[in-house]
Amino acid sequence: MRIAIDAMGGDYAPEAVVLGVIEALDVVGDRCKLVLVGDEERIKQILDKHGVGHDKRPEIVHAPEVVGMDESPSISLKRKKRSSIAVCASLAKSGEVDALVSAGNTGAVVAATKLRLRFLRGVERPAIATPIPTPKGITVMLDAGANVDSKPYNLLQFAGMGACYSKLIFGIENPKIGILSIGEEEGKGNELTKETFNLLKNSGLNFIGNVEGRDIFTHKADVVVTDGFVGNVVLKVTEGVHRTFKTMLKEAISKSILSKLGGLLIAPAFKDVTRRGDYEEYGGAPLLGVDGISIICHGSSSPKAIKNAVRIAHELGQIEVNRHIEDLMDRLKVLKNNNNTF
Repeated sequence: MRIAIDAMGGDYAPEAVVLGVIEALDVVGDRCKLVLVGDEERIKQILDKHGVGHDKRPEIVHAPEVVGMDESPSISLKRKKRSSIAVCASLAKSGEVDALVSAGNTGAVVAATKLRLRFLRGVERPAIATPIPTPKGITVMLDAGANVDSKPYNLLQFAGMGACYSKLIFGIENPKIGILSIGEEEGKGNELTKETFNLLKNSGLNFIGNVEGRDIFTHKADVVVTDGFVGNVVLKVTEGVHRTFKTMLKEAISKSILSKLGGLLIAPAFKDVTRRGDYEEYGGAPLLGVDGISIICHGSSSPKAIKNAVRIAHELGQIEVNRHIEDLMDRLKVLKNNNNTF
């Protein structure tokens, strides 16, 4: 298996990305080929700086342009056809790599992947599947931002793709699926959620009904579906709460000698909780539904996050997640053709 990594994407690129790939070599290096895409000279300088010998170096594919984090995805891809994001997607399209990983401009990664890779059989729109840690396990939420507007059948497909991901990656045999709404009762929500509710109820999936925002973190459902606009807002709020909690706790601990002593006692537990809630442990979120593997990382990804994103890309390739998604899309299509509810 060959994985292309966008060396220029992210707030701390290329240093953090290259270091993450170096760490990933110890995890998957003997099972797949890693390809760094970006400014060849800068990548080589980092490899030299950290003493990576030529016999252990990943392959480098030169890409002279970079898509900025604040650039318009559509405009940047038209004007910067030799950007690291565009080159990664082109390598995947031509079959030279089996997967791509990027911490760059999310919109540009999604647009480049959609443009250059075909969708899987039966998939109308791909979706970003984000793993959210809870005390009882992982809740997979999708879509986390690939689509601003979605139709009910799109959300049904998101549920199916999320179920495949939850089962194959997190080992949930029959994932429970909920749709994010403003109340648990059937009939609550806007037209999109109410219509999607009816589709899911007749889908044959393990649908448990509406879930509210708080239910995401109590692991009421293994998979929570929503449109990309709401999903991205939920994701950003979650990140903000996580950061705020850490900051407030640290400030409280540092206020007095007693609180500092107490902080020392709870330090191991605090470290464990923050680790479990840290996105870096999960690397990145896959864009499910495209004919390939595309992992989208947080813009502030550290080497650890990049390493884990490469690991996830490798795992998705090994378990053939796309084959399972296509099989499920075929079953949903049959139901759609045979059921007036669809």
